[in-house]
Amino acid sequence: MLQTKNVTFFYNKETQFTFPELKCNASDVLLITGNSGKGKTTLLHLLAGLLRPKNGEISIENTNISSLSEKKLDQFRGKNIGLILQQSHFIASMSVLENVVLASWLATGKKAILKAEKLLAELDLENQKHKLPSQLSIGQQQRVSIARALINEPKLLLADEPTSSLDDENAFKVADLLEKLSKEYKAALVIVTHDSRLKNKFTNQINLN
Repeated sequence: MLQTKNVTFFYNKETQFTFPELKCNASDVLLITGNSGKGKTTLLHLLAGLLRPKNGEISIENTNISSLSEKKLDQFRGKNIGLILQQSHFIASMSVLENVVLASWLATGKKAILKAEKLLAELDLENQKHKLPSQLSIGQQQRVSIARALINEPKLLLADEPTSSLDDENAFKVADLLEKLSKEYKAALVIVTHDSRLKNKFTNQINLN
C-alpha cells in the first residue's frame, strides 16, 4: 500500500533529512516517532504529497506520487489520502456535518451526506453534527477530523500527533478508533507522534534519530 525508497528532503543546508525506508500494508499501523526537529511532520507532509522529496520515491498503491504533476497529485490526494493534522482547519461558519461533507465534495464533486452522517454516528458525534466546530471539545473536534479524513475511503490515512492534546482516556479512545477504522476501511495508517503513550500500543514503529 505505502512504500518509500531513498527519500531525502532539505529546506536549506542546515536542515536536511534522509529518511529510512517505510512500508505499511492495508489495515496495518505504522508509528513514526522521534524528538522535535527530526523531521516527523516533514515526512508526513512528504507522504501526503504536500511536499516533494529532493530524491527518492514515495509509492501509494503502486503510484509514485513524486512523479505526478501538481494537478494529478491534488486529484490523487483527494481520492486516496486522508489527513488528520494537529490543527483541524475547520471552516468556522459551517456545521460539523457540513465540514465533513465538504471534504467529499472537494474530492469528487458530490456531497456524500449519508456517508458523512454514518461516519459521525460511528464516532459518537450524531448529536453534534449541527453544531459549529468551536462548540465541541478538543476530543470531539479530533473525531470530526477523523470523519473528514475517512469520508472518501482513502487507501492511506496519515495522522499528525492525533493524541498530543488529549488526556489519557481520550488519547487511547482516539488511538483505538484510528486502528479500528483503518481495518474497517482497509487503509494503511501512519501515525506521526512523540506521544510516549502510543509507543506501548503499536508494535510496528520507526524512530527518526
